[in-house]
Amino acid sequence: MRTDVQHFRCDIANGIARVSLDRPDRKNPLTFESYAELRDWFRDLAYDDDVRAVVFGPNGGNFSSGGDVHDIIGPLTKMTMKELLAFTRMTGDLVKAMVGCGTPIIAAVDGICAGAGAIIAMASDLRIGTPEAKVAFLFNRVGLAGCDMGACAMLPRIVGQGRAAELLYLGRSLGGEEGERWGFFNRLVTGVELEAAATEMATRIADGPGFANSMTKTMLAQEWSMSLDMAIEAEAQAQAICMQGNDFRRAYEAFVAKERPVFEGD
Repeated sequence: MRTDVQHFRCDIANGIARVSLDRPDRKNPLTFESYAELRDWFRDLAYDDDVRAVVFGPNGGNFSSGGDVHDIIGPLTKMTMKELLAFTRMTGDLVKAMVGCGTPIIAAVDGICAGAGAIIAMASDLRIGTPEAKVAFLFNRVGLAGCDMGACAMLPRIVGQGRAAELLYLGRSLGGEEGERWGFFNRLVTGVELEAAATEMATRIADGPGFANSMTKTMLAQEWSMSLDMAIEAEAQAQAICMQGNDFRRAYEAFVAKERPVFEGD
């Protein structure tokens, strides 16, 4: 995977990619360029076997303030319908790329996490927050619908329909402790502990059976639109494929030898 990106920060080591936006002086807003480059990076990740976990973290004490007011919001008010639809489809493609990349993503959220920043956290597989985290799906506060980048489909599955409706209608902030109670955050840690906690979780995932974890991510996404019968059959096929993998054999041989399995992701 590329680390020579221009519009966000990226570092890869030990099977873990660390990603963050890189405008801390303005609470890390997104631009047209960073949207597109993140979309392309996550699309490429679907074809990479070396990165086995992603940590999308904060920079300078904030996760992201969402779309930049001057670089995005202003220009959008002057666009034609065709141009606007191209933009909204492009932002949605970032979410689809994150969901379809095959690699578990951990959002490590501190400080401001608003608008499209909240969407990025939502589209991640796991979320670790701090008490100072402030998550806001504030689209209606700028005169837009809450149905942005898949929010009306994904957020209710995380926090429930009523709570999602409250956040999307009111555009209010969801604090760290409330976010943990509502199930938006898997865990809450202090700001000092955030990086270590995200790294520990990512390391556990990266050390696990990579192909099987990718299959789990695929099934979590695809089974949203399946009946129970379809889901059970899809999982039967997915598990049979994993049983042909070498990690399944390694786990068995390690168990017999009373050793801990060392997975290689195949």
